Amino acid sequence: MENNITKDIAYDAVAPDDFRSMMDVDRYNARSTAFDKIISATHDHFWDPLDPKYIDYSTPFDMKNEYMMPPFLNLDLQTAIGDKLDEGQKIRLVNSSVRWGLSSILHGEQGALSLSASLCHVLRDPGAQEYAANQTREEARHVTGFAMYIKARWGKPLPVGPALGNLLSEMVLSPYVWKKLVGMQMLVEGLAMGAFATNYQYTNDPLLKRLSQLVMTDEAFHHKFGKIWADRTIPHLSQAERDLIEDWAAQVFQGLLFNLGSPEQKKPIYAEFGIDWEWAQNAFREAFTNARVRERMKDSTNIFRVLIKTLLKAGIITDRTRGIYAAFVDMAELHKEGDRMIGDDIAEEGIKYLMQLNGSQGRTPMSLAAAE
Repeated sequence: MENNITKDIAYDAVAPDDFRSMMDVDRYNARSTAFDKIISATHDHFWDPLDPKYIDYSTPFDMKNEYMMPPFLNLDLQTAIGDKLDEGQKIRLVNSSVRWGLSSILHGEQGALSLSASLCHVLRDPGAQEYAANQTREEARHVTGFAMYIKARWGKPLPVGPALGNLLSEMVLSPYVWKKLVGMQMLVEGLAMGAFATNYQYTNDPLLKRLSQLVMTDEAFHHKFGKIWADRTIPHLSQAERDLIEDWAAQVFQGLLFNLGSPEQKKPIYAEFGIDWEWAQNAFREAFTNARVRERMKDSTNIFRVLIKTLLKAGIITDRTRGIYAAFVDMAELHKEGDRMIGDDIAEEGIKYLMQLNGSQGRTPMSLAAAE
């Protein structure tokens, strides 16, 4: 299909309404080996969100008196908003912010589920199609897992914010394979791995820590699916095609950076505390200068730092757009970092745990590096 920008036969695709191409008899045996490793590895990280052997949602947590995440990670408390609150209100604000963040993750997982399913309709290669189907199954258990966690702690999730909702809709409904893969497997998965790593490292809730690691055992491989596309595609792009992808990725990065966590997106939270979101927006502008944002992005688990590294390692950042990202991170420093992504160590430890739990102690788990 024109404009899919797949280049490699392993990612060849047809129009969403062209099912007859899927019944081409020559297609069934024309299977690429590009995805065999990440397909076979799915057995190593199986888990069931409905089985308490893997995760027990009855695990208690004192929501009234305990911070789910350390206060220093909460952006609101680093502005004039924090001056308006007593200790009890600060705990409630932090925990409400966690609810908002996890609700956003839940909506993102639903987007990943729907997007992966849509790839099954268009990818011609049987191996690529099988991995997309595997990912669809895994995204479905993430939706179940986060929905059950949010239900256990708060009852129900918060609505999706406009910035994330619009991006997810654009990617899921796009007819173009490149936009689905760059958008979900790199941009959104990059953000998610940073968020999961932060949750795992800092949360005071053992249930959230467990859920974050379980999900990371899956997500680390989902990123590989996009990385394989990048390795096989980016070097063969025309200048116009490269510019199209690079510019779109930069536009999405800027949109998420300036809007994803802004008070306008979090109106339901401020309503709980009688805080006007527009006043909160001004408080954010005063507190978070570019210099302060840059300082926060030095943290290896910062979600936007992880996103930038994902794009850089995939070859989607060139000198044309480098300045956009360099305003917030040291690009030379990021370039010198190895190819391992934040969260890979956590995911690999989780895979070892799952293999023991699933009775697979005799096998050696595939490393994430070997999966490419």
